Amino acid sequence: MNYEIESALDSYVDAHVSPEPDHLSRLTRESNLRLINGRMCSGHLQGRLLKMLTMLCAPRLAVELGTFTGYSALCIAEGLPEGSTLVTVESDDELEDFIRRQLESSPFGRKVDLRIGKALDICREFSDESVDMIFIDADKREYLAYLEEAVRILKKGGLIIADNTLWSGHVCDPSYENDPQTRGVRNFNDRAVGLPGFDTVILPFRDGISLLRKNGE
Repeated sequence: MNYEIESALDSYVDAHVSPEPDHLSRLTRESNLRLINGRMCSGHLQGRLLKMLTMLCAPRLAVELGTFTGYSALCIAEGLPEGSTLVTVESDDELEDFIRRQLESSPFGRKVDLRIGKALDICREFSDESVDMIFIDADKREYLAYLEEAVRILKKGGLIIADNTLWSGHVCDPSYENDPQTRGVRNFNDRAVGLPGFDTVILPFRDGISLLRKNGE
């Protein structure tokens, strides 16, 4: 596919997706103005997908590993039923004030419980089969460890969503064999496809999104 067609398709898709809420448009703009890596925000299309998956899953308790600026957290919160909670975990304490401002400016921020700390440490605070949905988008080197914890705390019938599981195509590039982040994503994918009791699919969407459903009622 040539660049012009790809660009036209991107524009076409954006025009045929539910509109981005104003508070998320402002968040994207502020992220790009104030942060060096603002492009790491989930963005309009992925944000609408996260909202829809959350609505379909209807979790009472959801967990997000890797908050960054709070864009994806607010998309998940938007899809949560009333009375439900998203616990979102960010390791970079310098982002805390920025994130809290975004939560306060959103009509859905009240559903979000922000925790600052290491994702694995906070995951270990949850009991077995206590969480309905988990979104993984943190340190790629720890992806396999996140998966193991997610499997433990996820209820039967629950959903794991993992971002960046194609990792800019590096998962198929032998020259990245020794790259720690690429290796972390590959290890996650290899483990995910063989997990007993799970149905797993990778969507070739943006940088790859994996969905894993834990079978059972």
